[in-house]
Amino acid sequence: MLQQTRVAQGMPYFLSFTDAFPSVFDLAKAEEEQVLKLWQGLGYYSRARNLHKTAQYIATELNGVFPDNYKDLLQLKGVGDYTAAAIASFSYNEVVPVVDGNVFRVLSRYLDIETDIAQASAKKEFAALALELMPKDNPAIFNQAIMEFGALQCVPKNPDCSICVFNESCAALQKKKVDQLPVKLKKLKVRNRYFNYFMLSDAEENTLIQKRTAKGIWHNLYEFPLLETLQEEDFEFVSNAIQQESFFTNPIISMRACNEKSIVHKLSHQHLHIKFWKLNVKGKVENGITKEQLKQYPFPIVIHNFIESE
Repeated sequence: MLQQTRVAQGMPYFLSFTDAFPSVFDLAKAEEEQVLKLWQGLGYYSRARNLHKTAQYIATELNGVFPDNYKDLLQLKGVGDYTAAAIASFSYNEVVPVVDGNVFRVLSRYLDIETDIAQASAKKEFAALALELMPKDNPAIFNQAIMEFGALQCVPKNPDCSICVFNESCAALQKKKVDQLPVKLKKLKVRNRYFNYFMLSDAEENTLIQKRTAKGIWHNLYEFPLLETLQEEDFEFVSNAIQQESFFTNPIISMRACNEKSIVHKLSHQHLHIKFWKLNVKGKVENGITKEQLKQYPFPIVIHNFIESE
């Protein structure tokens, strides 16, 4: 949960999870939808799916015994080098270095390393350096200390080097290069996408949702019927598009925009420009669900917030 999440934000979710799933066997037996519903709002939903699959693997293949070393931890779905190293060193005192953004920053500045940390080979280089510096009798303290030092003192922007305990030996400070390190040249290209969601409502106020089964964002979460366009479109365009494509089997009585301006929902590699449209339709919506049932399904947080506001 703490991957890509602050402790303050993650703690309520952790408590909800441990309450719902007191043991790894309870989590393994749970339905994926229940897991995703409890995760709703944390984002990066592949973490929840991986957590669920890993619990099933530990419960069935390992008889509930959690791996106790770096090599075996890497076999768990969703556990990479960083997480495996953290667990192995913190829990089992294994001599293996953790490399995260803080470690990249501290070592690159202190040793004046100009390696582009966006390169695939950078992690191996910095892991070797950290291992060389690590006291072999206490790897856990070293790993925690260097990450904490990067988070609190050697921060990304405007660190207060005047009070730093390493200010006399830091190579970047001596060379006035602190603001230039670490080097990260690769820029993440952000893709803009335009989503139009339709909340149907029949005479009984039943509505329609669908599951996102394709690979990509929000896999296995639910959403309203969706029309994705190449740019932000107005009422006339959207109205014509859904009628021309026979988007719905029920005749449309009325349609209105719930938000005039798109809600911009920012993901790590995509910016979603989202409009919600309320459609009243004739007849009964086939496979429709009630408003109460609607709240039981796991949705992306931007759709959940819209439902709560209605």
